[in-house]
Amino acid sequence: MKRITLALLLFACVASTAIAGSNKWRLQVSGGAESDGTVSFTLALDDGQRLPVTVDIKKGTGENNVAKRISEAVRTQAAACCKSEVDDGEDVLVKKKRGQPDLDVVDIQVSVKGVRITKDRE
Repeated sequence: MKRITLALLLFACVASTAIAGSNKWRLQVSGGAESDGTVSFTLALDDGQRLPVTVDIKKGTGENNVAKRISEAVRTQAAACCKSEVDDGEDVLVKKKRGQPDLDVVDIQVSVKGVRITKDRE
């Protein structure tokens, strides 16, 4: 019985850590747009809310302007829970607002040729 209880407790700790978000994420944009397309992702809040963010990108948009467009999209499409800013020209910081739950950036999809996006927990 003690082994089962210990195993369940360990599983619960691991599961809660795996889904825990952060108060801030860095989206690193690399490369300019070689085609028209979209960048989309979901902001998954620890309280269960899921907020989709979609950005249209035109061919010829440089990486700094792709980052700027993503930051603007977060500010308009997730204004209730998050704020964002461009950092170092090509990085986007996505931050939870005071009093809001931690979040994760999931389901990152990029249909724009030449553009890559990676995320890092801050």
